[in-house]
Amino acid sequence: MRGDSTDHRVACRRPARAALVVVFILTALLIGAGAGWWWSQPGPSAIRTKTRTPADPSPDGAWFEEAAKASGLAFTHRPARAIRYWFPEIMGSGVGLFDYDGDDDLDVYFVQSGDLDRSAAIGPGGQLFRNRGDGAFEDVTAAAGLGGTGYGMGCTCGDYDADSDIDLYVTNVGPNVLYRNNGDGTFADVTAEAGVGDAGWGTSCGFVDYDSDDDLDLYVVNYITWSPQHELRCSRASGEQDYCSPNNYNAPAPSVLYRNDGGRFSDVTVAAGLRKAFGNGLGLAWGDLNGDGRVDLYVANDGLPNQLWINNGDGTFFDQALLAGCAVNREGYAEAGMGVQAIDLEADGALDLFVTHLNNETNTFFSNRDGLFTDTTAALALAMPSLVYTGFGVGFADFDHDADLDLYVVNGRVTQWGPPIDANHPFAEPNQLYRNTGGHRFEEVLPRGGTAELLVDNSRGAAFGDVDNDGDVDIVVSNNGGDARLLRNTAGARGQWIMFRVLDARGRDALGSTVWIEAAGRKQRRDVQVAFSYCSSNDPRVHFGLGTANSVEKVTVRWPDGTQSTHGMLPAGRIYELREP
Repeated sequence: MRGDSTDHRVACRRPARAALVVVFILTALLIGAGAGWWWSQPGPSAIRTKTRTPADPSPDGAWFEEAAKASGLAFTHRPARAIRYWFPEIMGSGVGLFDYDGDDDLDVYFVQSGDLDRSAAIGPGGQLFRNRGDGAFEDVTAAAGLGGTGYGMGCTCGDYDADSDIDLYVTNVGPNVLYRNNGDGTFADVTAEAGVGDAGWGTSCGFVDYDSDDDLDLYVVNYITWSPQHELRCSRASGEQDYCSPNNYNAPAPSVLYRNDGGRFSDVTVAAGLRKAFGNGLGLAWGDLNGDGRVDLYVANDGLPNQLWINNGDGTFFDQALLAGCAVNREGYAEAGMGVQAIDLEADGALDLFVTHLNNETNTFFSNRDGLFTDTTAALALAMPSLVYTGFGVGFADFDHDADLDLYVVNGRVTQWGPPIDANHPFAEPNQLYRNTGGHRFEEVLPRGGTAELLVDNSRGAAFGDVDNDGDVDIVVSNNGGDARLLRNTAGARGQWIMFRVLDARGRDALGSTVWIEAAGRKQRRDVQVAFSYCSSNDPRVHFGLGTANSVEKVTVRWPDGTQSTHGMLPAGRIYELREP
């Protein structure tokens, strides 16, 4: 067992208009438990930067500017060639942010759906856009060997084979696909040899080291058991055909846990006890949710109680959602869970849960107290604004850099329940941005959605990350049956910030690590996590807003094996790389 260490390798990047090299030499002093000894680490390697200066705050009060087409991020989701009111048409799809080519810029993968009638001609598949580093993207799908033609739903990104290249897993209505990154800009479909081609209706998914053996396992959430032959006809009150509810089918599907056995996976779902409860699964969040140091799994179910799979530490799990208070809302009702995030909103060291839901249900916040959860949505002033809309993708981030976490939720209908907001798009709704007013209370930001021009889409997946490396969190949104959105952050110029790329000893993103910072008398926490929101994969880097603080006094990292390292003092306005000792 390694002891705690201080200031091991730390590298940083400062946003600039041209590439530059920054080298920081940090010398560390370690005092071991029970023995005093000195350890001086080598200085960090230089990291090349290709960044832009932050945009000036928008004069009209908007927090984001829409820049998808202007930047070359031209993707259109297609749920069907002709609407048949088959249930999967209304549910997809997600988006992934990951640096597939190792150039320190976030690239974008959009999951495509297509057509559920496989007798029809094969339609376009998913698309990969390479970030050129100058604010523009280019479609490299064909050159990368991606673009599979399954009916896509979600994705997750991670280095499952520990070769320092980020791999891609895509869920479908039908067999899922694992794309191994070859390290030369191309991918190979290794689903069969890896043994991860579950043929259910996969939705959200995540790479996670649940058994603490230093390799990434894989958890796949499944929705319902569905086929065109068993489709139902549902109607709204007027008698016109509409999409059904998942509970109309009465066919909840079990999720799947794959254990990584050195590059090939074994299905351990039954052995792990994960078949003892299942529901209409859509959202996934994971982390240490009861404070025992082990990775737990939380599944948001659509219309059925959620599951909180507590890790027993022996390869098995126990569903404790009902006992822990996060299976249903405060009135005891199961809600239509869509997207979810585990986040320490209250800065008390415990991961809370936030779940998005159907209209006439609140998006729900579960406050964590020593592994027991309480629905405190109303106290955060988040209940009323969400009742009108159907939430999907979700993310907490300090968008305006005032040292408080804000909230973004993307919305879109699943039935034609009332008068449309846009007559040409009956399922479209505006998205919502909530500003943290301090004291863990929120208010909705207007103009709605945080953009100067109201955007009304049928939004599903949302991925959060700094796509232009200017130090603030941007959002990429996938819209069902519509064009994607790139929401570039213009609010981040209001305050200071700091960001960290946290890598394990093998150079992989250290998923499951926790980072605390101390600045200007405040302590903040972020977890290294990509699997949250809805069917999407997010920036693995951790981002903090600092308000007016120009530096961070102390940084503490808890690594997945339980050891800790400390760093500081670090100037604000830079991206640092932290490596496990």
